[in-house]
Amino acid sequence: MFQLDINNAFLYGDFDEEMYMKLPHGLVSSSASLPSSSLVGKLQKSLYRLRQASRQWYAKLSHALCSRGYSHSLNDYSFSVKKCGSSIVLIVVYVDGIILTGNDLDEISSLKAFLDSQFKIKDLGVLNYFLGIKVSYSFYGLLLHQKKFIRDLLHAYDCELVSPVVSPLDLSTKLKADYSDLLPSPESYRSLVGKLNFLTHTRPDLCFAVQHLSQFLQTPRFPHMRADCPDIRKSVTGFCIFLGGCLVGWKAKKQPVVSLSSTEAEYHVISKVVAELSWVARLLSDFGIPTTTVIPVFCDNQAAIHIAKNPVFHERTKHIEVDCHFIRTKFTEGPISLHHFHICTIG
Repeated sequence: MFQLDINNAFLYGDFDEEMYMKLPHGLVSSSASLPSSSLVGKLQKSLYRLRQASRQWYAKLSHALCSRGYSHSLNDYSFSVKKCGSSIVLIVVYVDGIILTGNDLDEISSLKAFLDSQFKIKDLGVLNYFLGIKVSYSFYGLLLHQKKFIRDLLHAYDCELVSPVVSPLDLSTKLKADYSDLLPSPESYRSLVGKLNFLTHTRPDLCFAVQHLSQFLQTPRFPHMRADCPDIRKSVTGFCIFLGGCLVGWKAKKQPVVSLSSTEAEYHVISKVVAELSWVARLLSDFGIPTTTVIPVFCDNQAAIHIAKNPVFHERTKHIEVDCHFIRTKFTEGPISLHHFHICTIG
C-alpha cells in the first residue's frame, strides 16, 4: 500500500461558471480613471476557501483517473478501481490524500508518474500514517491503531496512572440531562467527547460509552464529565461486522424512534445490520471479492428472529416502518441467514 499527497490540490479545479473576486492588496490599476477599488478579477482557476473548491478538485481528479481507465465505485465514490485480467489496482481518495494498492506494481508506478504530470504530487512511499491513524505491518496483515493519540489524550487529562478497567462505562451508570450543576467550561467536555469519538475509528469498544456521553453536549454537567439514560426511553443500535475473523465495521447509535418492546428494538437493529451487510457485500464485489456464501447474522432475541423469518402480518408489528421489513426479502432471497446466540454478561 502506497500513499500520495497532492500539493495545493484545490488550485487545480476548473470552473464551469463565471466567478469574480476583489483585487488582492498591492495590485494597483494602471488607469487613473479606474481605481483598484472599483475593479474585480475574473477567476480562471479554483482557489482555497471557495465553496466549490473541493468539488471542482474532485471533478478534476476523477476526469484524470477516468482517462487512465479507472472507474468509480457506485458504492463508495471515494474509491476507484482498474481491472485488467488478473491485474487490479485500487485507489482511495480523501481530499488531497491518496492511497494506492494492488497486485500490479508496474501500473502503480505508471499511475504515480501520470498523476505527477497532471498535478504536483508528493510520494510518501509505503502507507504508514493516514488521517491520524497509524498503520503497522506484520506477518498476519495490517494493524490500524491510534497509540500516540491515546497517550497524548491520557497526558492531556492527567490519566496516565489510572488503572485499566474491563468496560469503558460503568454498568451501573445512570446519566440524566437535568441532574446536578452545569460545567463552568462546557468546551472541555465537548472537546473530550469529540476526541473519544475520533478514537472509535480503531477502538470500537468505546462506541457505546461515547454515544451516551454525546447526548449531553449542549448542556454538560458534572456527572457527565465523570461518567442508559432514563430521559429519552430510546434503545441503542449496536452491532459488529467481521470479515475473515477481523472486525471491519461497527456502530453504536441511539435509535430515532421509541420502541414498544425489546423485540421491536432488536428488529430495528437487524434491519440496520442487513442494510450495512448489503453495502459491504457490494463493496467487496468492487474489490474483486464476490460473496459466494450465505452471510450469517447473529441476534440475541429469538422473537425478533421469528418476526424476520415469518412474513405474516402481526397485530404487534403492524406499526413498524415498512422499510424495516426488507429483512424478510433478504432472508427469502438467500444472501443472509439469521441465528440466535447468547450474550455473556461482563461481571
